[in-house]
This record gives sequence, structure tokens and C-alpha cells, in this order.
Amino acid sequence: MHRRWRKESPPDARRGVAFAAALAGISASWLACAAVQGAVVGDIAPAFTLPAANGDSISLEKLRGQVVYVDFWASWCGPCRRSFPWMNDLEQRYGNQGVKVVAINVDAKREDADRFLRQYPARFAIVFDGSGATPGAYDAKAMPSSYLIDPQGRIVVVEQGFNDERRGALEEKIRTLIAARR
Repeated sequence: MHRRWRKESPPDARRGVAFAAALAGISASWLACAAVQGAVVGDIAPAFTLPAANGDSISLEKLRGQVVYVDFWASWCGPCRRSFPWMNDLEQRYGNQGVKVVAINVDAKREDADRFLRQYPARFAIVFDGSGATPGAYDAKAMPSSYLIDPQGRIVVVEQGFNDERRGALEEKIRTLIAARR
């Protein structure tokens, strides 16, 4: 079971956004943006260029032609602790076949993300969006939220939360996308 972003749905939407943002430790503008926009299967994935842990930046546009697994995560997210080893494995097994894992941290404080990464090291790309613009554009509703993007830049799978039982189906879809690239 995954933890939902929005803990309540009060009649006053602004109050609900502020409440959920306070619980999640993120900006209210992030959630307000998420309520208006969204990315669904079949859409072109919203573009982003974000700073990486090593000081560089990663742009989704520059990854065009690859299979990209975009994962939104936060330091307080319990299921993220289980998803990181799996994403390390994905990058290791499929990276040389054109698969790129990009995990976007949404913590408002970078030190929270750094503390998490010391406990759960990542062997895939980590980028940071404390402002929440990117998860808002994707309409990420749970932590983690993941989007599998094909080489043409279209979203082919949306996952809310991390479910161990779905790993096999996701990997099968990734293998299908890899085969289609050839």
C-alpha cells in the first residue's frame, strides 16, 4: 500500500492544498499546480531540466531516444526505501540497452534528500526540484510516483506508489520498449 499525498479533501480547496503541503513538507503552490495539470498515458512527457547531485543538470529532452523511468520521491517516503534498490537494479541491468532511471527529489530541504541518499545510495541519476514545478506538471499524487517514457517521449505507464507486485509487469514493459528501439 502506498501513502497518498492528499490526506483530506475539504470543501475549501486552498485549505486542502495547504494542509496536504504541510503534511508532505512541500510548497502549497506545488500541489495547487498538480490539481490543474497532469500527465497521462499517451501524452508527451512534460519537459524538465533539473540540477543533479553531481552539480550538472539533466534534461528530459536530451534523453530522447532512450527509455526513461522518471520517479518522484521524497526523504519521508517509506515505499521509496523499497523502490531505490529496484531502480538500482534496473539501471544496472538495462542501462547499457538504452534505459535511463531519473529520480526527482521533491524535498523542500536538500539536506533531507542527502540524508536519505546516505542510507539508500542511488546508482542512477538523482535530480532535485524543491519548488515542485516538475511533479506538479506530471500530477504526481503519491510518493513515489513513476512515469515510464518511450524513446519518442510519450508516457506509456503511470504508477502511483511503489507496489512490489507490479515490478514484473513494469520490467516486461521496459523489455518491450527496448526491443522496439532496435
